[in-house]
Amino acid sequence: MSDPQQSVEARILQAVKMTLAAVIKDTATPHGMRHPLSDSTIEDLRQCLALISARERELAEAAGGVKEARPRYVDEPRTESVVRLHPRKPTEEK
Repeated sequence: MSDPQQSVEARILQAVKMTLAAVIKDTATPHGMRHPLSDSTIEDLRQCLALISARERELAEAAGGVKEARPRYVDEPRTESVVRLHPRKPTEEK
């Protein structure tokens, strides 16, 4: 697949994802009220969004992009992938 086709596909996926998200947002109801969409329609929306995300990941991997892409601030510190349960104790000098 050539680059222009991938960018067109990526734009289509982005547009469909944003449209589905807008529909979900516009039909959201307060807690406790019955949702206007049926349970099967809600599940279909979830499945569509999952398929779109999977295809976007495939396109990013094929293009050599970042697999775990997410927005970051320029001044956001890079964090370690290791979670420390206990803080390190400072070494004592004698």
